[in-house]
Amino acid sequence: MPTILVVDDELSMREFLKILLEKEGYEVFTASETTSAIDLIQGHTFDLVISDIKMPGIGGLSLLERIKEINSSIPVIMITAFASPEKAVIAMKSGAFDYITKPFKVDEIINIIKSAISTATPAYTGEISPETESFEGIIGNSQEMLKIFSLISRIAPTPASILIYGESGTGKELVAQAIHNLSKVAHKSFVPITCSAIPESLLESELFGHVKGAFTGAISNKIGLFELADGGSVFLDEIGELTPLIQTKLLRVLQERELKRVGGTDTIKVNVRIIAATNKDLEEEIIEGRFREDLFYRLAVIPLRVPALRERKGDVPLLVKHFLKKYSDKMDKVIQEISSYAMKVLMEYDYPGNVRELENIIERGVALESSNIILPESLTLSTYKKEGKSLAKSDAFVAVESEDELYDQGLDEVMAKLEKQMIEHALVKTNNSKISAAEFLKISTL
Repeated sequence: MPTILVVDDELSMREFLKILLEKEGYEVFTASETTSAIDLIQGHTFDLVISDIKMPGIGGLSLLERIKEINSSIPVIMITAFASPEKAVIAMKSGAFDYITKPFKVDEIINIIKSAISTATPAYTGEISPETESFEGIIGNSQEMLKIFSLISRIAPTPASILIYGESGTGKELVAQAIHNLSKVAHKSFVPITCSAIPESLLESELFGHVKGAFTGAISNKIGLFELADGGSVFLDEIGELTPLIQTKLLRVLQERELKRVGGTDTIKVNVRIIAATNKDLEEEIIEGRFREDLFYRLAVIPLRVPALRERKGDVPLLVKHFLKKYSDKMDKVIQEISSYAMKVLMEYDYPGNVRELENIIERGVALESSNIILPESLTLSTYKKEGKSLAKSDAFVAVESEDELYDQGLDEVMAKLEKQMIEHALVKTNNSKISAAEFLKISTL
């Protein structure tokens, strides 16, 4: 039986929550102020603490900090009679699981409590070993990815909102799909939405629906994507592209679990698990005033970062093998191998476009290769680095840094350095094809 501590200076609120939660099957302790609450926490094991923010003496926010010092794994739900975004943000920054304003709805607080307790108690009992080559459609067995797989397994059964960070092409949607597949609502809809792909003028209607006559062209009622996903999961990719208006409406969905269609007056209840993703630094967006801080903390109950491919190079051979089979089958070719030198080229590349770029490289390689093995000549790698500079426009052709150094080294040594740099550059540009590099440099291979 999960054990809950309720901390509130109002006797009526303590008694109400005690009766309510005991009916739900919880064991409930109460405290009227923070000092006695701390004593209880130090002497008992609690699965959850519910605390008022505004109390005489040491307030709820100070209690929250003390709880996290004693046991950081205890989830804490904060209650306030004053709907202050500033206090809510401070609470979430300090480690609160969630906050709720008085007066609250019974089903709302019950759902938040169940979510908090299930999040603190991992439900996954399966094994993820270094021998794993894929997990729910995600290819990889590097230490970085095994940690991601383990985290997905622990958070998927909970209804908590998740914010996935990662560069473009890292596979954030695959991670979101895996979370849904392992969730308790896997049998329900998974609705992916790329926020930047929908025109701003249509986004509100697409997400929340509209009623007939709401605007020119609205000839009938339309159900929005959130309604279509009711009971399941919504994946909001590129969440940082949302306009302030949509951010406000999304916050309402997260807080109240309800929405209104464009032009409508009826409130529609929705119960969806929101998984968001971004390749932006949302904290920087908050500082710049482009993203709501309260929405950020609602979305990022559990943050998850997907590493770039250059950070998990050990997964490149597995990914190459996977994409090689995929596109050989698709193009009806018998290409089962990649040459050791071609693999060396791929292992040394930094992949500014991440897994998506590697997939494109292998797809082109299979299309171009006429033999049954991928050779370096069939690989087409970008000559642009992460910062977008071309090798030819970088400072790669710098043999000396000063006039004195030029004359100290002498012309022969300086020219030898330049020649070496040009050859290296030509090999990179031609994917290590010596013949092509020689043609590029207009020199003989003999």
